[in-house]
Amino acid sequence: MFRRLTRTQVVVDALVGAGWALVNALPTVVVPGGLGAALVALGMGAVIAVRRLSPPLVLALAWAVAILQVLTGVVPVPADLAILPMLFACAAYGSRRIRWTAFASTFVGAALVTAAVGFPGELALLSPSPVTGWGFHFPEAVFQIVPVVGVLYGFTATMFLLSWTAGILFRTWRQSRANRSLAVVAEREVVTEQERTRIARDMHDVVAHSLAVVVAQADGARYLRQKDSEAVDEALQTIASTARDALGDVRVLLAQLRHSQADGPQPTIGDLDRLVEQLRAAGLEVRREESGTPLPLATGQQLAVYRIAQESLTNALRHADTAQQVVLHLGWSPHGLDLVVTSALPAQPAAPGSGHGIAGMTERAALVGGRLTARTQDDQFVVHAWLPVQVGATA
Repeated sequence: MFRRLTRTQVVVDALVGAGWALVNALPTVVVPGGLGAALVALGMGAVIAVRRLSPPLVLALAWAVAILQVLTGVVPVPADLAILPMLFACAAYGSRRIRWTAFASTFVGAALVTAAVGFPGELALLSPSPVTGWGFHFPEAVFQIVPVVGVLYGFTATMFLLSWTAGILFRTWRQSRANRSLAVVAEREVVTEQERTRIARDMHDVVAHSLAVVVAQADGARYLRQKDSEAVDEALQTIASTARDALGDVRVLLAQLRHSQADGPQPTIGDLDRLVEQLRAAGLEVRREESGTPLPLATGQQLAVYRIAQESLTNALRHADTAQQVVLHLGWSPHGLDLVVTSALPAQPAAPGSGHGIAGMTERAALVGGRLTARTQDDQFVVHAWLPVQVGATA
């Protein structure tokens, strides 16, 4: 029955309702017999205050005030304009039953307003007649004002219906926006899942190779332990380093590897030069920079570096100003690697895309324990990835 509103919304609605009641009730204080009008003003202020909080309550409250107005003989006053936001709120936020009840109320309410304005007391349909006594009769003046009453009813009903229709349109727009947001979230989840699957496929070869090396070295050490102790030590060292790399790679795997993928070599940091040359041949001016002392990275981390650089440079080729230079910077520190790709924004930026590439790069960085940001800075687009160096990793 009550909707969840923010504290700001509740406070604003309460202040607006109080202001509405105050502005409309004050003039009635100086008018003799203005108590009924004051009560109507206060009631309509309450209608304004709770219109978004509870559509069923505000609809019932509006009808209660309307009945009070009829019983006290108060003609339509400016405070009655609160009916318009009430109808809007019922259509925009109310349930199906409340919406259609408010729709029906537009016609009944228009009839009440028309009766109050177009039929003053001397034209009442139920009055004593010198010929027939008490009963229903139609004075001749009634027929004279029927056209005016029709216009008044049509105008009032149209005004009420426009407010109700505006609420329906707002409701439709709000639902459409929510659906678009859900669609974007679902699309991102699909993209992330696809990227996870692709990462699992890439990592399959890495882990398979590492385990094969471990098995071969372990079998060789068994046969050499009686003949060549130095060879055994070397084999054990190879097993330890390879297993350490494999352990780091396994941590970035998804819950289940795809075993049906074909074997194939995976790119590493050493392939960045070839990647840069490919982009240069495609027409992108790339400058590669490197600072600090390079440290060994696990195979999975090297694959992440390559894929992030590949996606960033490809995006620069597609969307950046290719007349300007793109900078690929590798910054080494004792704790990790900072990969930064900086490109110039075009003079006329294209419409924003779905962001699939950024989602994929972010996922790759996260799966190896790092992080990635992509943002516009001044007139440049900067992709910054940080990947930690695993202690004991081998290149």
